[in-house]
Amino acid sequence: MDLVHALDEPLRKVLGPATAKVMAEYLGLHTVGDLLHHYPRRYEERGQLTHLADLPMDEHVTVVAQVADARLVTFSSPKAPRGKGQRLEVTITDGSGRLQLVFFGKGAHKPHKDLLPGTRAMFAGKVSVFNRRLQLAHPAYELLRGDGDRAAEAVDSWAGSLIPIYPATAKLESWKIGKSIQTVLPSVQEAADPLPDSLREGRGLLPLPEALLKIHQPRTPADFQSARDRLKWDEAFVLQVALARRRHADAQLPAVSRRPAPDGLLAAFDAKLPFTLTEGQRKVSKEIFDDLATEHPMHRLLQGEVGSGKTMVALRAMLAVVDAGGQAAMLAPTEVLAQQHHRSVTDMMGELAEGGMLGGSEHATKVVLLTGSMGAAARRQALLDLVTGEAGIVIGTHALIEDKVQFHDLGLVVVDEQHRFGVEQRDALRGKGKQPPHLLVMTATPIPRTVAMTVFGDLETSVLDQLPAGRSPIASHVVPAADKPHFLARAWERVREEVEGGHQAYVVCPRIGDEEDTPGKGKPTSAEDEAEKRPPLAVLEVADQLAGGPLQGLRVEVLHGRMQPDDKDAVMRRFAAGETDVLVATTVIEVGVNVPNATAMVIMDADRFGVSQLHQLRGRVGRGSAAGLCLLVTEMPEAGAARARLNAVAATLDGFELSRIDLEQRREGDVLGQAQSGVRSSLRMLTVIDDEEIIAEAREEAAAVVAADPGLEHLPGLRTALDALLDEEREQYLDKG
Repeated sequence: MDLVHALDEPLRKVLGPATAKVMAEYLGLHTVGDLLHHYPRRYEERGQLTHLADLPMDEHVTVVAQVADARLVTFSSPKAPRGKGQRLEVTITDGSGRLQLVFFGKGAHKPHKDLLPGTRAMFAGKVSVFNRRLQLAHPAYELLRGDGDRAAEAVDSWAGSLIPIYPATAKLESWKIGKSIQTVLPSVQEAADPLPDSLREGRGLLPLPEALLKIHQPRTPADFQSARDRLKWDEAFVLQVALARRRHADAQLPAVSRRPAPDGLLAAFDAKLPFTLTEGQRKVSKEIFDDLATEHPMHRLLQGEVGSGKTMVALRAMLAVVDAGGQAAMLAPTEVLAQQHHRSVTDMMGELAEGGMLGGSEHATKVVLLTGSMGAAARRQALLDLVTGEAGIVIGTHALIEDKVQFHDLGLVVVDEQHRFGVEQRDALRGKGKQPPHLLVMTATPIPRTVAMTVFGDLETSVLDQLPAGRSPIASHVVPAADKPHFLARAWERVREEVEGGHQAYVVCPRIGDEEDTPGKGKPTSAEDEAEKRPPLAVLEVADQLAGGPLQGLRVEVLHGRMQPDDKDAVMRRFAAGETDVLVATTVIEVGVNVPNATAMVIMDADRFGVSQLHQLRGRVGRGSAAGLCLLVTEMPEAGAARARLNAVAATLDGFELSRIDLEQRREGDVLGQAQSGVRSSLRMLTVIDDEEIIAEAREEAAAVVAADPGLEHLPGLRTALDALLDEEREQYLDKG
């Protein structure tokens, strides 16, 4: 077998088509290499698998035990041919407790012969309750039989010093996966090592073949620990090399240096600001201006808490580029947000946004909006202003990316809420510059440092963690609607009080309500199930109930994504102007919407939203001088995980802390943008929360390797690993987030 291709061998050739089909369908494993990198989830010592005394309900378990008793029972059954059915009842024990196994009909024949009293075996199945006794129905089993050497061999094979327990499915038990891995394990000798020898030896890491052997066949806990240390490095290093190569390629591109004129548009804007910038805004602005002055494209991620003044920093960067003779484009994910940004930018700039108009300042430029739903005449004028250079700043949606849109001299692209866009869209906009424009990516979702290094690893990072003066604190409370209905009644009273005090409120629902309901399947078995089975609350229904009930007499309007763009804009304008008291909306208001007079938010079915999303939504209130209030309404029971998540949101306003909690719950599934690219996460050993040190060190090592050998000519093993991680398309997804 040729060296590189030993691990590329399809599993159907090695394990046969039936097993390979299950592995491909249920575990996403296709080649010998895939299977070798399907690592054990945990290890158990012989006889110390799940004890019979503490079996968890409704979970798949693996136990090693001895058959104490087995009997065939005949019972009357309308389904059996002669009205008589048979079941085999087997009682097993491991010294800590007893458990009943049951096999029905034809499925009882083989176990009846195999499971004789005194037989020792491994059993796997889902724990259920019948007649108030725990049981496994139709468990899979593997006999540990034989005596003398043969018994020792069987025990060694299945219940040796450490038994690997693999991520499994009902179609393929852990030990069957283990057996398949034993079949392909000799191929580990062919594995090309992605780590340079100097790096591996310098850090005392195992060679790759040895690490793979020890992860699948450890003799001691120290074996699998040293294997894990090595395999974590592989994942961190290969990923960081991919990102370093992207940074290196971008750094080779030419760009026009953009320095603001000393007495130009930016200076005129700063002079008319009614407040001073925070220290954080000044520091981040300097980082951006330093990047803009260089002759290769800036690639910077600006992350900041909700309301930390990112838009102000981005606007000053755009003005600096206009000063230097270029144009700036801001890409927003929704029309509501694009219109909101256009309004706030023109408001902040005043007469400086009236270029070419009567009363415009001598330094002024034109700020245009471009969205898909604009009328033909307005659109034609906007396109003309861009191509002639009349408009220095354009704010728009995906409409900016269309072929018809041409710029006079695009110098800066600002992408708001990066996670809503694909790299292809971002690059399509960047391709409209005569030379690659500078790029500033903004996100209000705080990202832990390790995730920023992993997901946005091709971007330099700036963080705004200071709130501008005048922002008010937000009090957050969980409202348990099922346990304490009077708390919900009090929530609506609080909304009334805010409105009577001259303020406004949002009510957020997970669903619009004009689509067909999709009722939950199956029979709920607990309060948590009950709450989950119910369709999520909907904007249209809740708005009707509130207007006719607890908020009767108040001016209630709705806003959601399926409304016509003009209608959405009209609703937002009325709310911003204070003509609406309560806005019942979907998450369309999640980012960028800025109404300082809105002080209260009630989030219905709050458990249906993610932690970071709740934090984003909450950031829409408390934007003025009055304190903000956020009420998280849920029907989930107090002891459940959903309530714990909501309590965490209520307990802190620190977005970085919440993003850690969010990540711990979601784990690393989406780190490589798998939702967008349809591929499995490549992180199996590495956890981006716990392995910060490894990721930071791997980033440094990767940068050094790529600087010395950008094409990785001298590191064929690393090239092979990169190809496995990324095909051309997938590399494009790396920084989607």
